Amino acid sequence: MSNTEQQTLPSERIVSIDALRGFDMFWIIGGGTALGSFLEVWKNPVTELIHKQLEHVEWQGFHFEDLIFPLFLFIMGAVLPFAISRRRERGQSLPVLYLHIIKRSFVLILLGLIFNNLQNFEFSEMRWLGVLQRIGLCYFFAAIIVLNTKWRAQAIFIAAVLILYWLAAALIPVPGFGAGVMTAEGCLSSFIDQQLVPGELYYGFGDNEGLISTLPAICTVLMGSLAGLWLRSNRPGNKKAAGLALAGLACVMIGYLWGFVFPIIKIIWTSSYTLFSGGFCLMLLALFYWIIDVKGYRKWTIFFVVIGVNPITIYFLQRFVDFGSITEFFLSGLVAHAGLVAPLILPVGVLAIKWLLLWFLYRHKIFFKV
Repeated sequence: MSNTEQQTLPSERIVSIDALRGFDMFWIIGGGTALGSFLEVWKNPVTELIHKQLEHVEWQGFHFEDLIFPLFLFIMGAVLPFAISRRRERGQSLPVLYLHIIKRSFVLILLGLIFNNLQNFEFSEMRWLGVLQRIGLCYFFAAIIVLNTKWRAQAIFIAAVLILYWLAAALIPVPGFGAGVMTAEGCLSSFIDQQLVPGELYYGFGDNEGLISTLPAICTVLMGSLAGLWLRSNRPGNKKAAGLALAGLACVMIGYLWGFVFPIIKIIWTSSYTLFSGGFCLMLLALFYWIIDVKGYRKWTIFFVVIGVNPITIYFLQRFVDFGSITEFFLSGLVAHAGLVAPLILPVGVLAIKWLLLWFLYRHKIFFKV
């Protein structure tokens, strides 16, 4: 996946990528809460299973909820070949591209720090790591790699990082625990975070967006970039979709088998988790691409596209805007008279208000970009 790679199409926008990003953000802005609330309305094995899948696993294992963050990183990577090519076509030099990458990464990290209350100046109690910080770091390193290497070098980078991360976790002893311990207290990732990260750690022993686990997260972005280059090729649409699906299935199988020796753990982004989640990302992209861009069924995508074109905007606004109170103001009377379906009203209302705000921005072509 290189901007110098030949046999590629012009860097046109692919609707399926925006729709898939919107699908991903749908769960972040309240889709999971709304769907999970069906358990309170109609408790049965199906709603119990759905509710369970919409919660993170405590440590080892995988639920649907554990796909949301890697899917966002994957999509960010899928856009990279298109974005870099567009800028190159506009005549931007390498220094200008580097400056853009640095600026964007810096803003993302700064927003993440503000999200975590940097402005309170209570640095010893602040969480320095976080979702936006990881997005910024992953974007920086992945973009630099994509800008300077071809797809083979990126594939080798992914394989090397995942194998070395596994070997490090298995062979480097943690004081008081030894080598190869894969618990929250005794794993290498937690130990490194305790030694190097100031302030608050998300799960006490370490951080969900910890230092060395950022390396395999970069690999998730690069998996998306390889998928993006595949989509930019001259191959027929059906072949592109099939290739993504087969690659995804292979990654899921390899990740699952690897999990027997290096467990699937999202919190420390293990190598098995990277491949397992990345495989599902590939298959989802294949499905969205085939339905939307190959078969041409696009009208239904507007719901997700509206969300997908302003993802950081709504994520950041959720930190400061009390959408719950706004929803209660308008819908509390309806809740009081809704009977059995009352538990659904507020979660669906919150989701609706957020979507209407994004729709307003979309209709007026207001897109906040980092």
